[in-house]
Amino acid sequence: MKKALIVIDMQNDFVTGALANPAAEAIVKPIAKKVKSFDGTIIATRDTHDADYLKSPEGVKLPVEHCIKNTDGWKVVPEIEAAIKAKQDFRYLDKPTFGMPRDWNLGTYDEVEVVGTCTDICVVSNVLLLKALYPALSIKVHANLCAGLSEEKHLAALEVMRSCQVEVV
Repeated sequence: MKKALIVIDMQNDFVTGALANPAAEAIVKPIAKKVKSFDGTIIATRDTHDADYLKSPEGVKLPVEHCIKNTDGWKVVPEIEAAIKAKQDFRYLDKPTFGMPRDWNLGTYDEVEVVGTCTDICVVSNVLLLKALYPALSIKVHANLCAGLSEEKHLAALEVMRSCQVEVV
């Protein structure tokens, strides 16, 4: 069985930086542990913006510069980054907005597991895109390895994913 673990946006700016979230900080060690023990491909997404972010449609609605390419805030948090780079089979997907509609290249995979931040924006966006692009793919979201902007929004996003036939564990 060919499997992938998708780590969504576990970047410095979402954990301790410009859009710091204590819930995201709390899942860093457990995600690093999951990456270390996972037998399969690791795919890490990186929210990636340029210097004109504040002029973009997203930046107008969220006027906080974050995840500017090649800055410290854009980098994956060190503990998870080290775990990823210790693996032989890993890759990064830089995405300019919430979801990555292309370049997943998961056509030969049987199952993906998903972890990361934030449940109610980027995790749910990517999971629903994956479900639409690969309807036969088994998708599991680890609720305890995801962090939302609030507990209420986290739980609501998990329920949306369940409604779309995604396994939430």
